Amino acid sequence: MKSNTLISARVSCVQKNLFTLLPCAEDGTVRPDSEFTGTLKGKFHNLGLECPVVGDYVKVITNEYGDALIDEVLPRTSAFKRPDRGGHAESYVKHLHEETLAANFDYVFIVTSLNQDYSENRIARYVSITLNTGAKPVVILSKADLCDDVGLKLEITRAVCDKADVIAISSLTGYGMDQLAPYMQEGKTIAFVGSSGVGKSTLLNTLNGSPLMKVSDIRDGDGKGRHTTTYRQLFRLQNGVWIMDTPGLREIGLLGMEDGINETFPDVTSLFSQCRFSDCSHTCEPGCAVRAALQDGSLSEERWQTYLKLHSENQWGKEKMMQIAKFTREYQKNRYRGWKV
Repeated sequence: MKSNTLISARVSCVQKNLFTLLPCAEDGTVRPDSEFTGTLKGKFHNLGLECPVVGDYVKVITNEYGDALIDEVLPRTSAFKRPDRGGHAESYVKHLHEETLAANFDYVFIVTSLNQDYSENRIARYVSITLNTGAKPVVILSKADLCDDVGLKLEITRAVCDKADVIAISSLTGYGMDQLAPYMQEGKTIAFVGSSGVGKSTLLNTLNGSPLMKVSDIRDGDGKGRHTTTYRQLFRLQNGVWIMDTPGLREIGLLGMEDGINETFPDVTSLFSQCRFSDCSHTCEPGCAVRAALQDGSLSEERWQTYLKLHSENQWGKEKMMQIAKFTREYQKNRYRGWKV
């Protein structure tokens, strides 16, 4: 690869300041057999530009004698973001920014096992987040061979998340695996999310037809497993499908996810306009459509509580952002005036 040539590439792994890159052909096809490494040009740090993440397409200046230089991050079609509470602003004030974790995926496989890990709230949370990324959510209920009421779990999950496809599978017996065929198209990218021990690694190995990922042991006490992946990475199955394994996405917050939440709960949000009062709190007011739906059973208490929980978390993030923005404005104004702060 000649030096000083500007080419397109896709980020397959990020480890600190070093990026593993896969070159793209002229037609945009990613070439998995010619990976090389790259670092960021200084302008990313000097101008405060957002750094590339796994799945990003980038413009790269090649270097035959060492690491290439990443010059530009191309527009994203989808992205996972979460609130970043880890940094500090000036005077060591905690700040809350959005952090992009992964980008450019077509489907999100939300994997949850049909054992102790099963949680309607967690599934609804992931579906809401996925709907806000621009990708299609697919709920994978794994380990169906360990469940005696698979049909009931499917019915419950579909009721909770009617905007997502829901499929029950068993990587061990092959049950339901044929239903994944529509998503396994060459060139498509699938992001995997879910808790440890739900069967993601086993599913990936089954889809590939040979071992790709190490399978973790499951604790007897709570059915949970140990983490088998420590960093986000992109790799290719034998059938040409790109897989994005994403440890840490279980910690994604719901900051700015109103659209995703509303799309996950259209039956709930449609009731709000039917209330007698526009500022109805849905607790004690007469003519409340939500309370009426709860009483006649058309809205379940569990679904209402799930909506309230996700909405509350998102609202907390918005209020925190407003508080931080106000403090930052005051700090900068006082500093400009020369006040001691």
